[in-house]
Amino acid sequence: MTVYEQFARFREAATEVLHGLYHGMIEHPAFERIENEAMDSEDAFFFACFADAFGIPSPVSYYTAELLPYLAEDFEAWERRMWDRESVLDWKGDYHF
Repeated sequence: MTVYEQFARFREAATEVLHGLYHGMIEHPAFERIENEAMDSEDAFFFACFADAFGIPSPVSYYTAELLPYLAEDFEAWERRMWDRESVLDWKGDYHF
């Protein structure tokens, strides 16, 4: 193995380690925050559309029922997530302002 091959192998290993550090320290927390914000927005949208699923009367439930065929896959997961929480605002405790 030549010095050039050893240097190339070391450079590839260093690049992989540095990419892992960058992802773990900078990218992953940002991705996690973006995913949490997207989930919060989705939860608020579903709750505004389908509040009657939790016994809260909603005057727009007649119109939002037309969205149910398009959102059925996500609706079951959302409903399960909402019932698992102790309160609707329980998830806001995850953020430290």
